[in-house]
Amino acid sequence: MEALKSGSDVLFILLGGIMVLAMHSGFAFLELGTVRKKSQVNALVKILTDFSVSTIAYFFVGYSIAYGVNFFAGADTLLEKNGFELTKFFFLLTFAAAIPAIISGGIAERARFYPQLAATFLIVALIYPLFEGIAWNQAFGIQAWLKATYGEEFHDFAGSVVVHAMGGWIALPAVLLLGARYGRYTKEGRVSAHPPSSIPFLALGAWILTVGWFGFNVMSAQTIDKISGLVAMNSLMAMAGGTLVAMVAGRNDPGFVHNGPLAGLVAVCAGSDLMHPMGALVVGGVAGGLFVLMFTLTQNRWKIDDVLGVWPLHGLCGAWGGLAAGIFGSKALGGVGGVAFMPQLLMTALAISIALVGGAVVYGLLKSTVGLRLDREQEYNGADLSIHRITATPERETNW
Repeated sequence: MEALKSGSDVLFILLGGIMVLAMHSGFAFLELGTVRKKSQVNALVKILTDFSVSTIAYFFVGYSIAYGVNFFAGADTLLEKNGFELTKFFFLLTFAAAIPAIISGGIAERARFYPQLAATFLIVALIYPLFEGIAWNQAFGIQAWLKATYGEEFHDFAGSVVVHAMGGWIALPAVLLLGARYGRYTKEGRVSAHPPSSIPFLALGAWILTVGWFGFNVMSAQTIDKISGLVAMNSLMAMAGGTLVAMVAGRNDPGFVHNGPLAGLVAVCAGSDLMHPMGALVVGGVAGGLFVLMFTLTQNRWKIDDVLGVWPLHGLCGAWGGLAAGIFGSKALGGVGGVAFMPQLLMTALAISIALVGGAVVYGLLKSTVGLRLDREQEYNGADLSIHRITATPERETNW
């Protein structure tokens, strides 16, 4: 029975890892559809190579920092419990690799290729695992202190704060240090729209992410005996709430409609195992409205050229999700309980602080040493031709 249990757990978490791995193709197509045609190839190449660099960084450095586990033992040792620790690494790697995938959308169309790969390595090896260890592995005794002080630990079931808020807030300094794309804003205060190159590809990316998210959330139980249908239902309700509010607030703009479910799902991750489905609907709806409002403000009023809106979508909606778990997870609002608001607030603030400082240090260092940005001519020609020497759709074919 023990062998059957461990084998089932390995299969369960492996399927979750595969579903979250599939989400990375969603990141790729969401970015491909949102950027201009001259940067579509770059979007695809970045997501795949960022994932590969993340794998190396997390395998050799990051996972050890977060969990104190390494894989420098014989394969016979690694095979214990059907290789559960290996599949757990794979599952958590797909979370870690979401950080550079999130950042990629914010810095799209004007970031240099190899400096971004260097940033990916540093973030996944050092910055992300630092907070991951605090939140999910009792590092530095912070969780124990919160438990002793407020009666409950910080709760983040599937990463609203640990993954999404961290990714969005690390991206913010990168976007600010890079500056806006040329021609996006004029000295007279006008805004050039730079509309998405392909709504169908944008929608495809959103759908892939949405479907994969049910592996992201449900499989965060990590063992099959802890699986919960409540997580699936809450994810569904938050997705619906985010979509509908974004549709109304965004005046039926297809970009907002397809980012709405993502906003709702980002926000529900933390408390998806605690909330009542009606609470999840509210949490997702608030996230959908928050995304539309803050995306519009950052792009049009504050002139921050966050191409995919990753700071509003992941940074702000992720932080909201961390706080919402402490509100809607309480028994007073129909939740399961076992959560308190102050630990949620304090740890969300800590995550934002680590992300801002880490992002500023990594991207500031790279900007001052090797440079972050394509030159003006390269950006004008597009990242596809400048970096990869090919376009997504050749303008003409040879006659010979």
